[in-house]
Amino acid sequence: MIQFAEKFPNFEIVVTLSRQLSWSHFLAIIPLKTEKERLFYAKLTSANSFGVRELRKQISKKVYERTENANIQLYGSKTIEKDFFKDPYFLDFLDLKDGYLENDLESAILKELELFLLELGSGFTFVERQKRMIIDGDDYYLDLLFYHRKIKRLVAIELKIDKFKAKYKGQMELYLKWLGKYEKQEGENSPIGIILCTEASKEQIELLEMHKDGIVVAEYWTKLLPKEQLEMKLHQILIEARERLERKKLE
Repeated sequence: MIQFAEKFPNFEIVVTLSRQLSWSHFLAIIPLKTEKERLFYAKLTSANSFGVRELRKQISKKVYERTENANIQLYGSKTIEKDFFKDPYFLDFLDLKDGYLENDLESAILKELELFLLELGSGFTFVERQKRMIIDGDDYYLDLLFYHRKIKRLVAIELKIDKFKAKYKGQMELYLKWLGKYEKQEGENSPIGIILCTEASKEQIELLEMHKDGIVVAEYWTKLLPKEQLEMKLHQILIEARERLERKKLE
């Protein structure tokens, strides 16, 4: 109880959260290192009605760190909301074999769609796979199309089995323009896109400033590292991302 009083000194916040969180929830959150992290998981649990088991799972999978990393990419964005994406995404549940192709990745996601939606986050609904677009008489196909109820946007997802390349931006821009023209419904906001790659080219992404066009790039990991290695790697990723952000602020 003493630790609880020290970690959650704001009475108004405690009153609000206590309506949704049990004492067991708070016991899982109290050991976290920073106030920002504790409030992140408390609000995440409240918004999604997580049980204690799911809360512990979210903490163990480092959702806070991955969300913070994605938020840094969105610095200055007026198009994409914070706390909406993660980077990286963990797709270990797909059980992909070495040498898989993009079609294999897409098929595996659709087979485990429920788990993929949980990894994306709350509010996503699946719309279509291989969305066909006819442009200048040519056929183009978007890998996966989702809709997010809270932000009222179509979310286009392109899957890549290699490192991010600058040309992927133009491809996604074309898809978003088409979706905005032909698929966006009255009352919806402009579509946004996620390019999932095995490796993000951080400097290219920073220079291209894709968040201004409603596009984010995130890595996906098909195999999880052991806990200590995972913590170290994500910690290093965050350090590097924050350093890039500080340099950008100085420009």
